[in-house]
Amino acid sequence: MLFKHFGVLFKSWCSDLRVCDWFEKNTFKSQSYSDVKRLIKLKRKGKHSISLCIPTLNEEKSVGKVISVLKSALMDHRKLIDEIIVIDSGSTDGTKEIVEGLGIPFYKAKKILKRRGKARGKGENLWKSLYLAKGDIIIWIDADIENIHPRYVYGLVGPLLTNNKIKFTKAFFQRPAKARRYKEPLGGGRVTELLVRPLFNMYFPSLSGFIQPLSGQCAGYRGVFERIPFFTGYGVETGMLIDVDKKFGLKSMGQVDLVSLKHKPSDLSQLSEMSFGILQVFSKRANTLGKLILVKKIKKTYTLVQSEKEKRKVNYHLRKKEIVETQRPPIITLNEYRRKFKKEIEEF
Repeated sequence: MLFKHFGVLFKSWCSDLRVCDWFEKNTFKSQSYSDVKRLIKLKRKGKHSISLCIPTLNEEKSVGKVISVLKSALMDHRKLIDEIIVIDSGSTDGTKEIVEGLGIPFYKAKKILKRRGKARGKGENLWKSLYLAKGDIIIWIDADIENIHPRYVYGLVGPLLTNNKIKFTKAFFQRPAKARRYKEPLGGGRVTELLVRPLFNMYFPSLSGFIQPLSGQCAGYRGVFERIPFFTGYGVETGMLIDVDKKFGLKSMGQVDLVSLKHKPSDLSQLSEMSFGILQVFSKRANTLGKLILVKKIKKTYTLVQSEKEKRKVNYHLRKKEIVETQRPPIITLNEYRRKFKKEIEEF
């Protein structure tokens, strides 16, 4: 019923027939791929290997459950996943000990591809995971999901294995509304609804059909990810959608209903910083593609308004923070990557 609800609403609002057609054909349900045995047969037939990559930063409260559930169901019991790796941004809690205690390789992002310099952020972890992972199909799942379920994996890889036109999948789901018991069918998140969706509709309308463009849950073929650049921070998902669409076309992209997602919501200060990073990425892409001409350089210093309670009085002050969305090049352009995976530059 919910799936039909999404479709009916979008179809009634949609003025771009190309996007409407894509939405109808490339929006999938995770339940359609719950026959894991069938997916394993298709994986073997296509001689594929699947790597699950989990980016982390101080995730000791949830990473153990995420790994245990997916490893038990899809690696130990049935071998849909061939490997699980964790790429960390510099955790100071017990994340490393929990991950290694489960027998999963734990990598510090700053120690990978050291001669390429270092940056801190989720996008940096995703980019470097391409160098570490062995599979030709890559899945990225966040470590803070409280209601993790095997469908997060089989739902995302299902369209890749059953439809040779689909090369990239992005998740969407219902999210519990804060301080309320019910879930928001179209609750894509505050940053999505107030920033990203309006910008996509205005400047990248072909991407307006993605229900949750900032979802951290996605999958695709190595051949797609290795040929696009990666932004190092929160803007990685925005840049990824724009670049996959530009290089491979909307028809190669799909979105999958994973039913629901529950995790700790970010506070407004974190969302504000996230929005600034995403706006940097959007501005760079829009400017590069001639959709938005910027007279001055893109700003990297963000001014935050902060408050402190002192007895019955609230004091406000400003704090400046540098937020930089560095762009990593398509990883196939790196000599060490091509040597490791035996690829020729002509392939790019």
